Amino acid sequence: MKKHALIITMVVCSLQVTAQKTPFNGLNSNLGNLFRTSDAKTRSISPENFTGEKGKGGMAKLGEGAASHEARELGQGWKVSPYINIQPGETFTLAEIEGPGSIQHIWMTPTGNWRFYILRFYWDDETDPSVEVPVGDFFGMGWGQYAHLNSLAISVNPGRAFNSYWQMPFRKKCKITMENLDTKATRLYYQIDYTLTEVPDDAAYFHAQFRSPDPDKDKEAYTIVEGIKGKGQYVGTYLAWQVNNNGWWGEGEIKFYMDGDKQFPTICGTGAEDYFCGSYNFDVGGQYTEYSTPYAGLHQVIRPDGTYNANTRFGMYRWHITDPIRFEKDLKVTIQDLGWRSGGRYLKQGSKISSVAIWYQMEPHNKFPALPSKDDLEVR
Repeated sequence: MKKHALIITMVVCSLQVTAQKTPFNGLNSNLGNLFRTSDAKTRSISPENFTGEKGKGGMAKLGEGAASHEARELGQGWKVSPYINIQPGETFTLAEIEGPGSIQHIWMTPTGNWRFYILRFYWDDETDPSVEVPVGDFFGMGWGQYAHLNSLAISVNPGRAFNSYWQMPFRKKCKITMENLDTKATRLYYQIDYTLTEVPDDAAYFHAQFRSPDPDKDKEAYTIVEGIKGKGQYVGTYLAWQVNNNGWWGEGEIKFYMDGDKQFPTICGTGAEDYFCGSYNFDVGGQYTEYSTPYAGLHQVIRPDGTYNANTRFGMYRWHITDPIRFEKDLKVTIQDLGWRSGGRYLKQGSKISSVAIWYQMEPHNKFPALPSKDDLEVR
C-alpha cells in the first residue's frame, strides 16, 4: 500500500507542478486538463443565436424564427428558431467568428441528399477555403445512408446526428458556409461550439479536401490528396469505396510521399484493411464485419439487394490522432486499387472511390482542385 500511495503522490505532485509552470488557454480540453481553470470564453452558434454573443440566445420573436408557427401559443424563448432552411442554389453562412479562438465541436442534422450540400471553412482572411467537402462525406456518410460511426474525431448517431470533435484553431476569423446544390431546400438544425482564447504560434490550421474521380483501372494508384505545400501533419482519411468486380478488393498499398519523395514513398502500407487497422479482408466466417473504434473503422458495408443496388459499397476511416504523419515541405497520399485474379495474381481494378483527406498545416495552402459537377457528385 505504501508503494501505491507513493506513486499516487508523485502523480499528483507532477500534475501540480505542470499546472504551475504551463499556462493553459483552454484550447485543447481533455480528461488530463479538465480540472484546470482558464481565461478562455465558451461560446456557441446556432439558429437560436446566429452570432454566438453572450446573453443573446433564444431571443427570436414570433415571426422571426422558422418555428414561429409551432411556438405561437408560447412566444419568445420557446424554441422559436431551432433550424434554418437553405434554399436551392443558396449559400448560407452558418458561422462568422472574430478570433482568436478554436472550433471545438460541430453538430448538425441535414435532410435530403448529403452529397449536394457543400461545407466550406475559411480561416482568417483567406478567399480559398481550407475545407471543401460534401457534408455527408465530411462526417463519414459518403453513400448518403446512415451508419453508426463511433470515433474520437467523428461520431454519427441515430438517426442522422453528425458530430465533429476536430479542434480547429484560428487567429483572426473563422467563416463556415453551406451551399445547397440540390433542386429542393434542406432543413438544417446545427450547433457550432467554440472557445475564444489565445492561439499558440505553432498552432496549424485544419484542412479537409474531397475527391471523387471516375474509375480508372489503368492508373497506378488512387490519389487521396496531392499538392500539399508547407509544414504540418496529416491526421485523417475517409474512403467511400464501391467494388466493381468479384473477389477481395483491398490489396492496395497506401503510400505517403513527403518532403521531396519522388518515385518511392517514405511510408508504404501493406493493404487497405491493414491501413484501416483491420486484417484479412475484414472477414469473419465468410462475411464482411463492420467495426467502429476511436481511431479506425469499417463502419459501413452496403450489400447488394439483388435488384438496383448491384455493388458492394464500403465506408472506412482512419484517424492519425496518436500517430500523425508529419511533413516539413510537401505531402502526397495515394492508395492502390488492387484485387485478385485467377492463379494468385494481382488485379488492377476499376473501383469507384471517393475520399476525404484531413490535415493541419500552416497557411497559406495551395488552392484545391475544383469540386466535381453536381452530376458527378451524385451517388449512382
